[in-house]
Amino acid sequence: MRFLAKAIITIIALAMIASAVSSDETPQSGPALPSMTVAELEKAGDACRAQKDYTQAIKYFDEALRKDSKNAKLYNKRGLAELSTGQNAEARADFAKATKYDHNYPQAWNDLGVVSFIDKKYGAAAKYFQKAIALDDTRANFHVNLGITYFSQNNMDAAMKQYTRALQLDPEALMHSTNTGLSAQITSREERAKQDFMLAKVYAKLGNADSCFVCLEKAKEDGYGNMDRVYKDEEFAQLRQDARMASIVPPPTAPVTK
Repeated sequence: MRFLAKAIITIIALAMIASAVSSDETPQSGPALPSMTVAELEKAGDACRAQKDYTQAIKYFDEALRKDSKNAKLYNKRGLAELSTGQNAEARADFAKATKYDHNYPQAWNDLGVVSFIDKKYGAAAKYFQKAIALDDTRANFHVNLGITYFSQNNMDAAMKQYTRALQLDPEALMHSTNTGLSAQITSREERAKQDFMLAKVYAKLGNADSCFVCLEKAKEDGYGNMDRVYKDEEFAQLRQDARMASIVPPPTAPVTK
């Protein structure tokens, strides 16, 4: 009897191990990948990416691309998942393939620009963002991305033009922490402070006092060293009588000269 009991326990344990191995080798639910259609695989990959399960998303997109090897949208989606896991080189390759199979795919050009920006290849990033904008001038985040790239190249006039265009398309475009689609991001605190001060100038020029002061506050919090320029730069002239200006940057005690 003891032998029989041990045998039964062993069989149950082996069955449990086999079940665990089987569940690890296949997706969490639904049919096995090879039996799924391209559309089903894409939808499953999208769902995994939405849940930030990027590794599983890549597996779905891999299988979908084995079945449809010239699908630009799938390459771009796999690139986004790869970028989220720090696989920049793989993401760059997939974004490039997306533009190869659909040369008029603005989102892919934008995303290729973002990965170039992350790699600090600003000249290439600007070229890709310009291509995206040439294909679709109505996407505010494309203009924000190009503006940030110009900013990183110290081309402030060009950056301000792109930020202004973005605001024409979406009045909240510069206030979002993220925009619709993939976006370039300034990561250095010093650079963020400098950018926020420039954005304050853009908002001041457009007459948006509330957003201007929000950006000035952020620039000050991040340690921007030339806050007194609010009393020198002409863009701020109409806002100097606003009490909020003095609360952020105390006015000079003597006349300020340019």
